[in-house]
Amino acid sequence: MQQNPMIEQLIEAHLNFLDQTFAESGTVQSEFLNFYHWFRKQPLQQLWSFEQIHSLIEKQILDTPASGFLIEQIAEHIKFALIHPINETTQIADVISVLTIDKIAQYVASKSGHRQRLIKTVVNSPAFSAMISQLIQHSIQDYLDNSVIAKSVPGVSRFMKMGKSVLENVTDTNLDDAVGKYLQKNILKLSQMSETVLNQHFDDHKLYHFQANLWHKIKAMPVSVLKNYIEVPDLPQTVGMGAEIWDFIRQSGYLKQQVHDGVYAWYIRNAERPFDLLLRDLNIDEALIETELQGLLNPVIQQMIRSEYLRERARHYLEQFYYAETTLKILAIAE
Repeated sequence: MQQNPMIEQLIEAHLNFLDQTFAESGTVQSEFLNFYHWFRKQPLQQLWSFEQIHSLIEKQILDTPASGFLIEQIAEHIKFALIHPINETTQIADVISVLTIDKIAQYVASKSGHRQRLIKTVVNSPAFSAMISQLIQHSIQDYLDNSVIAKSVPGVSRFMKMGKSVLENVTDTNLDDAVGKYLQKNILKLSQMSETVLNQHFDDHKLYHFQANLWHKIKAMPVSVLKNYIEVPDLPQTVGMGAEIWDFIRQSGYLKQQVHDGVYAWYIRNAERPFDLLLRDLNIDEALIETELQGLLNPVIQQMIRSEYLRERARHYLEQFYYAETTLKILAIAE
């Protein structure tokens, strides 16, 4: 492309104008606000379709695995938060509101129906039955072997052992087997008794006070107590296992369907809402644009000007414009 001196002067003048204009912070603020005022009035469906939004989420979240570096960074940030010195001087009550704890306690205590169903499910499970049976058997055996009375009163220990031996001879079986068979026959009754006792112990009133007492015990503890329950050296491994769980779930048909239907339901509810309201859902309003986002954007524009990146990109398009056939014809007429 043969350069034309007049066109080159026009391009340089145009570039100088752009540099001077955007060097002023007020220009960036004005343009950004004007764009926001236009954008905020556009309904969601006017700019983006459900398919576009869903495709982006599916590609970037469901089809793209988390990078190894990101997983390492998550583990490092958790570790940093756990070992931070301020944890030693900050009490749990300083970071968790007592009013919130009280609301949670009242909510949990009020769910008696849910709690009773949970207790019923637990006590009727084979694992619970086996645990209760073993606990009773071990308690009986421990009592016979280590009873305080048997140890403190001469002759009682020998008498208890003799009684156990006589019982085993009469029943033609050992005591452990006899107790085990009894428990097997009566496990349903034991489960029902356990359910009754647990429901009595965890009624609304007692459960609320249990939670309240627990809060009063832990509220003055330092936040650093969390290190007693989280193995800091194991964080890379535990975070990695969490990432593996997510990696499997994100590829499952179950999550893909949930995301598809969830995004669709959100889109249908918001399709006709302007972006002004959608942004307000994210606490983004004009005040934020003026005080925060514009302040973040302006240094970027200024750096683009200083590095001449903006000038180079503008020249690329200005050359195409000024050397276009239609523009050359106009300039020729003007001459």
